[in-house]
Amino acid sequence: MSQGFSIELYFDPALENQVLKAWNVLARRQISTQLIEIESRPHITLFSSPFLDPARLESVVKSFVSKQEPLPLSFSSFGTFPNEKNHLYLAPAPTMALLQFQAQLCEAIKKEGIEIGEKFKADAWIPYCAVAQQVPKTRMAEAFCVLRELKLPVSGYAMDIGLVEFSPVREHFSFGLGNAVEP
Repeated sequence: MSQGFSIELYFDPALENQVLKAWNVLARRQISTQLIEIESRPHITLFSSPFLDPARLESVVKSFVSKQEPLPLSFSSFGTFPNEKNHLYLAPAPTMALLQFQAQLCEAIKKEGIEIGEKFKADAWIPYCAVAQQVPKTRMAEAFCVLRELKLPVSGYAMDIGLVEFSPVREHFSFGLGNAVEP
């Protein structure tokens, strides 16, 4: 049974490997394995909805990404949200380019009559890349220590956008930004 759909921003291979390194260290230390188990891929969620028709979004996303160039990203800090889920994330520098990219995508989706939830509206969206989910409260300090060992900032490019259904993660489609030539 599907829990929902997300439009995800994917990274160049070098940046993706930096994030995977954190996932793997947290998994080896048995702190968090959920992202690996659900077959996720390092990403920033640009939009999410519990219900939508993937076919309806495909042409919208394809048209949007054709006008975009690979987007520079720099993960410069890490954190957690103030709730009981104990998720840890890497935070990209919130550049104007990244914020406008997400806002323009949501505007294109909205024009198709698809509702944009509060979390994804331009004045509320928080860009992040999950590195651990449901970390036991007693292991949070250790997880933070693992993330401190990353040599931040880690930088690269956003190269692709994909629509996934979760959980487990199943990709419906993905498209490279612009020509998506490796930088």
